[in-house]
Amino acid sequence: MLNYEIAGSGKENLVMLHGFMENLSIWNDMEMTLSKDFKLIKIDLPGHGKSPVSSEIHTMEWIAGEVKKIADQLGLGSFHLLGHSMGGYIALAYAKQFPQLLKSVTLFFSTFLADDEEKKEQRRRSIPIIENAFPQYVNAGISNLFNENEKDILEGKIRLAKQIALSTSTEGVLAALRGMIERTDKTDVVENFQNKILVIAGKHDNAVKSSTLLQQLPDRTNIKSYLIDCGHNGHWEKPSVCSAIINTELLHDLPKKFEF
Repeated sequence: MLNYEIAGSGKENLVMLHGFMENLSIWNDMEMTLSKDFKLIKIDLPGHGKSPVSSEIHTMEWIAGEVKKIADQLGLGSFHLLGHSMGGYIALAYAKQFPQLLKSVTLFFSTFLADDEEKKEQRRRSIPIIENAFPQYVNAGISNLFNENEKDILEGKIRLAKQIALSTSTEGVLAALRGMIERTDKTDVVENFQNKILVIAGKHDNAVKSSTLLQQLPDRTNIKSYLIDCGHNGHWEKPSVCSAIINTELLHDLPKKFEF
C-alpha cells in the first residue's frame, strides 16, 4: 500500500500526486493557501517518499491502480485528482480507467501529449547515468526545471528539490523512468472526459512544451487553462497563485482562459 497523508477536513476531496523524484512534501507551500473546503490526500507514489518499489517498471496505468486502492480504502467516492508532471500522467491514466470516479482532473505542469522520439531517447540515455552517477544527474537536472530568470530568489527551493530527489531510491527513480518511457498519448482522455479538466502551465517550463500543449487542447467548455510566469514547479515558484486558481476553478467557475 502506498504511503499517504491527509490534511484538512473539507467536504471536497482533492487527491494530489507529485512528480518524478519528488514526494508528498512538495505540497507544503500550497497547503497553507488551498481552501479549507478541501480535504487533501497527498500520496507518495511507488518508489518515492515512504512508498516501496514494487518492480523494475512502474507503468502509469499500474500506479493509477495503486492510487485507486487508497481512494477505495478511504471511501472517497468521486473526488478531484491533481497531478504534477509524472503525477499528471498518472491522473490521466486514472481518468481513462475510472472516469466515473472523478469530479475533475488537473494537469499541473504536465501534458496529455506523448513524448516525441527525442524525449523518449533522452529518457533512455538517462538510465545508465542514474545507475552510475545519480547525484550528478540530480544536480545537473533539477535547477533546469525552475524559471531561469528567478533562480537567485528560488535558490532555497532549488536546494530543497535536490534534497528530495536525492532522498529517492535509484530503484524507484528507474522504475518510474521506465514507466514514463512506455507512456502513451492521452488525447482521447482529454477529448472524452465529461467533467472539468484544469490545465496549469508555465511560461518558462523546460520539461513541458506549454505552448504546444495549450494549442492542442480541445476546444471544450469543460476545459480551462492558465499560463503562469514560472518554470516547471509552480508549487514552489508560485504556490499562492496556483492555489488561488485551484480554489476558484474546482470550487467555482471562471471564464475559459487566463494568463498570470
